[in-house]
Amino acid sequence: MTAAADVVQTVVGILGNIICGFLFLSPVPTFVGIWKKGSVQEFSPAPYLATLVNCMVWTLYSLPIVHPNSILVLTINGSGVVIEVVFIVLFLIYSPPKKRVKVLAWVILELIFMAAFTVLTLTLAHSHKKRSAIVGTFCIIFNIMMYAAPLAVMKLVITTKSVEFMPFSISLAAFGNGVAWTTYALIRFDPFITVPNGLGTLLAVAQLILYATYYKNTKRLMSERKAKGEMNLSEVVVGHGADKNEAAPK
Repeated sequence: MTAAADVVQTVVGILGNIICGFLFLSPVPTFVGIWKKGSVQEFSPAPYLATLVNCMVWTLYSLPIVHPNSILVLTINGSGVVIEVVFIVLFLIYSPPKKRVKVLAWVILELIFMAAFTVLTLTLAHSHKKRSAIVGTFCIIFNIMMYAAPLAVMKLVITTKSVEFMPFSISLAAFGNGVAWTTYALIRFDPFITVPNGLGTLLAVAQLILYATYYKNTKRLMSERKAKGEMNLSEVVVGHGADKNEAAPK
């Protein structure tokens, strides 16, 4: 790998860190609302639990003992673990007892899984190539599962012919994130990063196409509802749409 390619990959990786950081922090308004109301209401903890385990698996993958020279993958996913832990702690604080127990149980299961997975991988696989293959395969599985989340939103957009549930800024950031990390992985080819982020890029493109297709119709529908004194669609499902279908970056 030439020095120039190395520099390009580093720059692209830093850009990917910045965009991915934006995606990780996108639920902040949701938690500001939870804090103000003192309750999680009907919000689901699933996106944060899924993102947490995804980031933990990618953090393991990017460690020097598994896949050397992956510092930029390590920094963003390590940061993602910290951010998701904060979100989950806040969720636990403002959840009713029954929901709190369920969330805590899921967190414990995820930690047990990661501990067992880490020990088995490091014990049974004794080379970087084997460890990268094992952990990387799980990374692809978890990433594809997370990138599939927007499919529900896309179906809703097509059904309602409205993009109220699909914020343009998040769709655009998801596209930028996918392009950045796919490019990063192609410079020094890494199939475990290329496959899920290539898929994520395609899904983000599909979201942007839907946005362009239904943007004018959304404005018309919102204007008609406003004229009739009705609530916007996004207000009706607060606690369901935006929270359950937030983007989950690598």
